[in-house]
Amino acid sequence: MSFKESLLNKIRIDKMAQKALESFGAPESGSKIDKGIMRGILAMSTYHSRRERDLELFTQYIENNIQKILVLDNELPLYNTTVEDVVLRKSPTLKEMLSIRNARKILNDTDVLICKKGDSVKFFQNEIIAMLDLYFEKSDLQEIEKDGIASLERGYADGVAETLELFSELLGFSPLPKDFMISNNMIIGQTDTEKSGETRFGPFFIYSIIHNTIKLFDEKIGILDKDKIELLHMTASGKAKASREGPAVFQYLTDAALSKKKNQT
Repeated sequence: MSFKESLLNKIRIDKMAQKALESFGAPESGSKIDKGIMRGILAMSTYHSRRERDLELFTQYIENNIQKILVLDNELPLYNTTVEDVVLRKSPTLKEMLSIRNARKILNDTDVLICKKGDSVKFFQNEIIAMLDLYFEKSDLQEIEKDGIASLERGYADGVAETLELFSELLGFSPLPKDFMISNNMIIGQTDTEKSGETRFGPFFIYSIIHNTIKLFDEKIGILDKDKIELLHMTASGKAKASREGPAVFQYLTDAALSKKKNQT
């Protein structure tokens, strides 16, 4: 698997995990876990699906018949025990419930419970990402850059958006507040909280889906910087000169990603 494919998989699992977490809703909402999303997440893991009684289980063997076992229900409990033990606790027969020893197990699973609900989602998110090879060299970034330029030249908006999403993941860029957004433009940038506590945004890249143009706005802006926000909008519309335009923006992103990697080592 190439670095680009690994990074796309990381983005995919992060999005799926976020959707799964959002499906819980507030405790009082009665929302149920999106089982379809969870099945998608688990399909990327090393766990195996099986059904026991009315339970949908995902298991990973450890040793001596002990397994990590996720029960796909609204609690999403992840256990460290045997399948038989989980079945007893989660779907007991009437005969099994008549045993005092079994009743104690059914009423209290803390002895075998690893985590549940949102913590279970994050457990699998982290475990799957840990399996990905996210090491990269300059050549890996240049391949992504080349794909972005080719998509821009062909007017392939989805390809440009994918390239920008990949670089955003590497650089920690994110969509900006509504104050900065412009219709039919993809505007993503860096977010920093300064010592004063003020949040400032920038640099940004601006991709016009309609006009198939990409521009760099290499300044930092606060929510109250009305003049700079106006300048950002003028840059997007072509009424003000951008710091960089076209393929040069992808070169900037490659250099920024390499610089960030160097500073982290």
